[in-house]
Amino acid sequence: MSIAREVARRRTFAIISHPDAGKTTLTEKLLLYAGAIHIAGTVKARKSNRHATSDWMEIEKQRGISVASSVMQMEYRDCVINLLDTPGHQDFSEDTYRVLTAVDAALMVIDAANGVESQTLRLLEVCRARRTPVLTFINKLDREVREPLDIVDEIERVLAMPVVPFTWPVGMGKRFGGVFDLRAESMRVFRPGEETRADDVEIIAGLDNPECERRFGPDFEQAHNEIELVRAAMPEFNAEAFLSGKQTPVFFGSAINNFGVREVLDALVDLAPAPGAREALQRPVTPTEEKFSGVVFKVQANMDPAHRDRIAFVRVCAGRFERGMRLKICRNGKEIRTGNAVSFLSQRRDLLEDAYPGDIVGIPNHGLLRLGDTLTEGEQLQFTGLPFFAPEMFQTVEVDDPLRTKQLRQGLMQLGEEGAIQVFRPHAGGPLLLGAVGNLQFEVVAHRLRQEYGVTPRLTPTKFRLARWVTADNPRELTRFLDGNAHRIALDVVDAPAILVSHQAELNVIQERWTDIRFHGLREHGGQVFSADLG
Repeated sequence: MSIAREVARRRTFAIISHPDAGKTTLTEKLLLYAGAIHIAGTVKARKSNRHATSDWMEIEKQRGISVASSVMQMEYRDCVINLLDTPGHQDFSEDTYRVLTAVDAALMVIDAANGVESQTLRLLEVCRARRTPVLTFINKLDREVREPLDIVDEIERVLAMPVVPFTWPVGMGKRFGGVFDLRAESMRVFRPGEETRADDVEIIAGLDNPECERRFGPDFEQAHNEIELVRAAMPEFNAEAFLSGKQTPVFFGSAINNFGVREVLDALVDLAPAPGAREALQRPVTPTEEKFSGVVFKVQANMDPAHRDRIAFVRVCAGRFERGMRLKICRNGKEIRTGNAVSFLSQRRDLLEDAYPGDIVGIPNHGLLRLGDTLTEGEQLQFTGLPFFAPEMFQTVEVDDPLRTKQLRQGLMQLGEEGAIQVFRPHAGGPLLLGAVGNLQFEVVAHRLRQEYGVTPRLTPTKFRLARWVTADNPRELTRFLDGNAHRIALDVVDAPAILVSHQAELNVIQERWTDIRFHGLREHGGQVFSADLG
């Protein structure tokens, strides 16, 4: 089958939301409707040993949160769908940002009771900066929530983006009767509490069908009036505006009860774009090129703790991937073999024979691959846009048992390379430093060190509250700066030097004194490419 045909079949998207909006539950139901699983797990399953397919880490099962990105591939309507479930918690926004660099569209989940929340807004800003198309699912209509017109108005106002409702709810809470499909002119009636996929869905055709009013009474009458108002006041769907991230189709439903899930899945197939060209420093790379190229956007240690494995998640950007092919790591020119490459259904892995642009390939390795690495069949390329943000809090880490120091360092280096946390070695010696955006990252790393590496860490807060990576055109000047500020300098996992300070005023003084040094709020992979200063 031709590469162009396979590219046209691909849909690669991420699910983004504020914590507790129902993102992981919706992920499960999308897998259910696509036939990838037969019984959906819930995030917090009572009286059951089931857990959500996308939550594989022990701490996620215990706390009912997603703190790592999961990858799932499924087929639906002759399309291959690559679904990336991202961490909802704001402390893990850096991991989410990196995942958003690997997708062609995003599905935004909004809690109908809470509307647009802070984390949703931050993630949408990332999508908008990348001009990523966004579909919106308004969840939890099975509860007493805000009026749909009120939520739609808030989305338009807060997100500064025109919305186009594709479905509309009839009732809410105990009176929730289903959703009306505005394009198909029909109402889909759902039964609550379904865990398995239902193929005998009841559909009532026509907005003016008396059966709707007879069965759903005042709720349908209200929905009827709202639908007429929406059609008169809202813009029509514009494919070009959607694909450039300037308009979002909106769907209503209840993921936990399977309400409105099929419509979202159909819309992803019908509306979301196939993989497009991606920027490398050397040139744009189009997906239909014959030669393979891909980029590592995520590294995950110990997905299978029994094997102490490390998986590099590679987004295929161009060409066809074949298991066993030898690929060049453009960062260092080394060659990697791919005979054990895998595909994903979250924690379940299968040997992969081939893959096409948009697909995610898992390559087990022992530290050879890092975040941001470009893999090719020989051409020197470097894909752009995979950043690391400067941490906002630091803790020193030591181990209670000195005999476990080697295991501590091994665990921290692996967790640092996968981006779970940033690990720094003080230039002047001393305990390792962990840098994070939020406190939950420290908690998760401590938990994983205990569970996966048999190490009990001792974390102690430090005075540092700000970091900036440092570069200079003159290597001698940089060396002089590092030696003159040794007590404040630390090296990250790729040996990129950073200066750590306790407050902005301290940084300002240093910047005034060292005018030949550049200070950076984020760096790209490998330590070679730095952004402009963030302030």
